[in-house]
Amino acid sequence: MARMVGTVSRGIRAPIIREGDDMAAITVRSVLEAAKEEGFSLRERDVVGVTEAVVARAQGNYASVSQIAKDVREKLGGGTIGVLFPILSRNRFAICLRGIARGAKKIVLMLSYPADEVGNHLIDEELLDKSGIDPYADLLDLARYRTAFGYEKHRFTGVDYVEYYSELIRESGAEVEVVFSNRPEAILSYTSHVLCCDIHTRARTKRLLKAAGAKVVLGLDELMTAPVDGSGFNADYGLLGSNKSTEESVKLFPRGCDAFAHEVQQRFLAETGKHIEVLVYGDGAFKDPVGKIWELADPVVSPGHTEGLIGTPNELKIKYLADNDFAGLSGEQLRSAISERIAHKKENLVGDMASQGTTPRRLTDLIGSLCDLTSGSGDKGTPIILIQGYFDNYTD
Repeated sequence: MARMVGTVSRGIRAPIIREGDDMAAITVRSVLEAAKEEGFSLRERDVVGVTEAVVARAQGNYASVSQIAKDVREKLGGGTIGVLFPILSRNRFAICLRGIARGAKKIVLMLSYPADEVGNHLIDEELLDKSGIDPYADLLDLARYRTAFGYEKHRFTGVDYVEYYSELIRESGAEVEVVFSNRPEAILSYTSHVLCCDIHTRARTKRLLKAAGAKVVLGLDELMTAPVDGSGFNADYGLLGSNKSTEESVKLFPRGCDAFAHEVQQRFLAETGKHIEVLVYGDGAFKDPVGKIWELADPVVSPGHTEGLIGTPNELKIKYLADNDFAGLSGEQLRSAISERIAHKKENLVGDMASQGTTPRRLTDLIGSLCDLTSGSGDKGTPIILIQGYFDNYTD
């Protein structure tokens, strides 16, 4: 008889991680201790996820505000800098902005509206509809914005991000001018030196600015790509994926995550004889239908993983088979027919009607989202996730 339990996701407790800790050893030890304590065994193709935060902490991958400021001055000239399309986040962007402002004489802060890239709203869409302002065409200065929309505060944080970011820039020693537009080229009316702070749309934004004649165009992914006065760095993502550590420093996205994932996999193989898939995960890629926030503020869900997690699911829709191909069957006959179809499914089901409605997302995005939802972002204390049965199907 097939197992009655399919996919199981477990949060695994671990010690508080400090710089210099052997995160690979801690991962394996924590999972094996949990298995012994809870009475379960590891199986082939189980998946272990490790949150990027503890990998970066173990690496000591940090940068100070002063180090960010130095990199900004050297790469953007230290004069008037256009800071374009940042997300609205005290955790993700505010400390980065402090460093950017310390590396400039003036910041022209251009915010998208009514919301940022990941769904944090400056203003309610209903209010925008009533204003007669066209978000696709209209460039607003601060006075027109305030006249039209007043002092809106974020529904979850209670922060007026326009005022918060403006005051932060002033406290950091730079002048500030705030404007609002969804057209990247609009920033060039104020400065030709632009820092693109968007995440997933950054390549398009940079392309449009360069085509429009910008003199210097960089993204957050091009700051802190190498050590600055002994800082941490990330050659692939720069400041993208960073989080607030203290009021004067950020934790950067971890480095070498593919190598880390393979090291953990090899250690599990040596300890258990089982081939375990491993990934480092950050934000899950999902959207909150109430808050309208798209969770993915990291540049990718998984910055590193083993080869068995490459690709997308190749699944048949059981309810389609039951309602169509085998509509006249029931009971054991129906179970056997569906099991037989699944057991002999094609290696590539693209275009097959029986696969419609299955999720065409990458495995790393799906599994990383499951890991993120399981571990949470607060005080659960489970930075390691064990997922079992993910690659099972109805026949196993």
